[in-house]
Amino acid sequence: MDTQETLLTLLTAVKNGELDVTEGMARLRDLPFLEMGHTKIDLHRPLRNGFPEVVYAAGKTADQVVDIFCRLRDRSPVLATRVPEETARRVLEACPGVRHNPLARTLTLGGEDVVCGDGEIGVVTAGTSDLPVAEEAVETCRMFGHKAFLVSDVGVAGLHRLLDSIDVLRRARVLIVVAGMEGALASVVGGLVPQPVVAVPTSVGYGAALSGFTALCGMLTSCASGVTVVNIDNGFGAACAACRVNNLCRRSAEENGKG
Repeated sequence: MDTQETLLTLLTAVKNGELDVTEGMARLRDLPFLEMGHTKIDLHRPLRNGFPEVVYAAGKTADQVVDIFCRLRDRSPVLATRVPEETARRVLEACPGVRHNPLARTLTLGGEDVVCGDGEIGVVTAGTSDLPVAEEAVETCRMFGHKAFLVSDVGVAGLHRLLDSIDVLRRARVLIVVAGMEGALASVVGGLVPQPVVAVPTSVGYGAALSGFTALCGMLTSCASGVTVVNIDNGFGAACAACRVNNLCRRSAEENGKG
């Protein structure tokens, strides 16, 4: 049950006299956030912006991440990003229902219960080396209730590969373009399609790639108008941006349907 449904059920129970006000207040106290000592989980975030809180596992101990999953598994779907291998192993032992994507470095729980609405988000990579960031974006989109597909290894060094997939890309509502080296793929895609493009520079590349700064600068100075750029290796942030756009499209379609 998500936070909005939980709140509605609670208020209805108080209104109907099935729950007294004192007990209702006690339950409401735990709704804004879950105090865990080492972590405060923001449970009201879906009510404010439509996204659940996500666990950033890098820098947390394995015990802390295990504790978070054990406390949240009965509340809502859980997504953790940047999960070290040892932490993933510990969480899988403690919570058998968790799914690990080692390439994306994510852990997900309850993702099979997430209902995806209409509209697809396309994730495109320049090279196979960009896949970890792309997979993080795909996992995030799906956990947030958005269909996502992946088109991999279509960088500008072999432009015919991209053109062979252009019809597939054009069916998406939003495109996430993931590229390292000089980051040129975002400009090429931005010049070929009408959809919003969210560009993700990656830290892939030799010395002068400067751990992603060259791709970042290339995408920020893209000659294709309207390309949006997120931080280096930030597949999660790109997915959040793409999901916001798709949510607006869904809302517009619903309002037009009612009209």
